[in-house]
Amino acid sequence: MTLSTTTSPEELLRRVLRRHASGVTVVTVPGPAGFTATSFTSVSLRPALVSFYLGRTASTAGAVQRAGRFAVHLLGTADAALAARFAASGADRFEGAAYETRADGLPVLSAAPAWLIARVVSRRPVGDHILVVGEVEAGAVREEAVPLVHHDGAFALASRLTPDGARGTGGPYGSEP
Repeated sequence: MTLSTTTSPEELLRRVLRRHASGVTVVTVPGPAGFTATSFTSVSLRPALVSFYLGRTASTAGAVQRAGRFAVHLLGTADAALAARFAASGADRFEGAAYETRADGLPVLSAAPAWLIARVVSRRPVGDHILVVGEVEAGAVREEAVPLVHHDGAFALASRLTPDGARGTGGPYGSEP
C-alpha cells in the first residue's frame, strides 16, 4: 500500500516504523519505577555509553528525570509477559515481578537474561521525548536467550538466518521454531 501525499509526517513515521523490528528492554529507576522500551541503543564503546528515549508525558517521566542511575534489562522470548506488564498503563508494574533493590534504590529484575546499570551523563528534551544517555557501570549476562523483539505492533522472536537467507535451525540458541 502506498501512502498518500496527504498523510501527516507523524502518521507516516508511525506506519513506516511498524516495519522496523526493535529489541525489547525494560528500563528501571529508583522508586521503583520502570517501563518497556524499544528505543534502547549503544552509543559509544569508549566510554561505554548507552541511551534510551521516553515520552515526556509518560507516567515514569518524573522518576526518570530525577534518577542518577538506571538499569536496562534485555529480554528474551520467555519474558513477553514481563514486557507487557511494564508497558501497561495504570498498573503496579513491579507487582509479581522478581527484583533485587540495590543499595542506591535501583531495582534490577531477576528474570532478565541480561542487564546493564548506567550512571546518567546526559538528559535532554528531543521533540516530545526525553533522551537519556548513561555510562555503563555494571551488568551481567545471566543466560543465553532468544531475543524478544517488537515488530508491527506485537512481540516476536528473532531467529538466525543461514548464509543463503533461509531460516536457521541451530546456532547458540539450539533448535529454533
